[in-house]
Amino acid sequence: MPFDGLVMAAVSHELKNKLTGARVEKIYQPLKEELVLVLSKPRERYRLLISANAGNARVHITAKSKPNPSNPPLFCMVLRKHLDGGYISEITQPGLERILHLKINTRDELGRPAVKTLIIEIMGKHSNIILVDQNNKILDGIKRYSHAVSRHREVLPGREYISPPEQGKNSPGQLNEERFFALLTAADIDLKLTDILLKTFDGFSPLMCREVVYRCGLPLDMTLNHCGEYELRLLWQHFSEIGSSLEEKKFNPTLVFNRDGTPKDFAAFNLTQFEEHKIQHGEMNQILNDFYTAKDYLQQINSKKQSLLTVVENNINRLQKKLPKYQKSLQQAARGEDYRLYGELLTANMHKLKKGMHKVEVENFYHPEWKKITIELNPQLTPSENVQALFKKYVKSKNTVKAVQQQLSQAEEELQYLEAVEIAIRQSNTIHDLEETENELVSQGYIKPQTANRGRRQDKKQHTKPQPLVFQSTDGFTILVGKNNRQNDYITQRAAQPHDLWLHTKEIPGSHVIIRTEGQKVPAGTLEQAAVLAAFHSKARQSSSVPVDYTYIKHVHKPKGAKPGMVIYENQQTVIIHPDEKLVRKLKQ
Repeated sequence: MPFDGLVMAAVSHELKNKLTGARVEKIYQPLKEELVLVLSKPRERYRLLISANAGNARVHITAKSKPNPSNPPLFCMVLRKHLDGGYISEITQPGLERILHLKINTRDELGRPAVKTLIIEIMGKHSNIILVDQNNKILDGIKRYSHAVSRHREVLPGREYISPPEQGKNSPGQLNEERFFALLTAADIDLKLTDILLKTFDGFSPLMCREVVYRCGLPLDMTLNHCGEYELRLLWQHFSEIGSSLEEKKFNPTLVFNRDGTPKDFAAFNLTQFEEHKIQHGEMNQILNDFYTAKDYLQQINSKKQSLLTVVENNINRLQKKLPKYQKSLQQAARGEDYRLYGELLTANMHKLKKGMHKVEVENFYHPEWKKITIELNPQLTPSENVQALFKKYVKSKNTVKAVQQQLSQAEEELQYLEAVEIAIRQSNTIHDLEETENELVSQGYIKPQTANRGRRQDKKQHTKPQPLVFQSTDGFTILVGKNNRQNDYITQRAAQPHDLWLHTKEIPGSHVIIRTEGQKVPAGTLEQAAVLAAFHSKARQSSSVPVDYTYIKHVHKPKGAKPGMVIYENQQTVIIHPDEKLVRKLKQ
């Protein structure tokens, strides 16, 4: 996602046309390193987003409204003081640098006309937003630092503004073929062509350097020493095409998508190297808005996922530590039958016992061969007291076994439930689905509601209708897939009819799947496709052979008091399935 000099040129060109003469109506700072300027013209209103965040530095018009903090940060207050009510008079980009200057006509403290410049520097972790006056003095920066951080310059109020150091590259718009050849052939012959272009020419990112080489039909890893005159002329032809389009402001902004529909990359010109991907063209500002809106959404999803996974994984670890302890307690308590046997044998041999004995050897009349066994005694107890002590140990062990078995069963059931929740979280791809799971964890006591207000919002969301995945089999049958336990309960307990088919991976955490039969016999192809969906939306997604149970919904029951998504079923049959992602995408389409 290179916000390179070419992208900045396209952004600058569009902003000049849209924002020149616009009035600064409002200024927000929704995040620590992000600004939103609300700008207005007759019958037009724009939101200009400016970010100096290291991973998301950018500037573009956005349609998305962000919350305004109740207490504005200091930099936001400085901007409001100097820029509120001003008019953008000029928008410029120095060369092909990733720098944008917004000149704003405003007034000083005495009401006299003044010109302030908002300088936007898009340079990765060195990105900044700086306000300077008409004397080139810094009024403030969203990131302040002294010479202790940078030997080149200081960004502090009152200091003179100094531009970032130039990289000494050549402008692609001021070249002829001879100069292009001279610059390329002066480079190290062992360097790749893409690296030479990147080091030599201004405004080009690694992505655009690869694009030039790709358009030539040359290998992307081709080095200079394998180039002859033919290859160099090809490079010049395609490089100069981009250079000419740049000079004429004929951009072709492009957004490339991954196969899963998420944005992959963007550029100011067409990206032919991604011929197999979905491509979107449009205005540069719209491309950037779409890309970063999707990226922000994915970051929100990942952040929410991680917070929920932390809760679930901590509880899974807690249970995994408890299970061995319960199993050990059961093994120890299993000696209870020995205590009962010893008590009965001592009762039958009371005539052999005397107080003060440490042990006694008796015949085990329960053994086929009446094998003799030795029983330890407490010498301080009478014979009858020793017998009573053994029977007490037997009763205690019997009660312990019953209690531990119940605890073990509850722990195993809870572990099974949490593993299903973990799979739902990992496979969720929307905030709404994750919020449903979060509400479920709150209701089950794993997460505490932070505030009463938040609890009310959750209740409101909880009453919205669940939205399970809907697929269509090749035979025309509708197939529902729950993405979390709330949706699993909904499609199994409420949406399904008694004659519908229910599917679930056998003894593996995963989604409930329903085939709507409408009273018809389900073809083998539809059953297999539904089983593929069940296997794919389970913990066994990456396995090659997955057992999937299926039965009619009338044979599926939810026990009283069972956790969300937990059911019991009978009269099932099992098929072995290979999860097929291509088939899943096809059925979804």
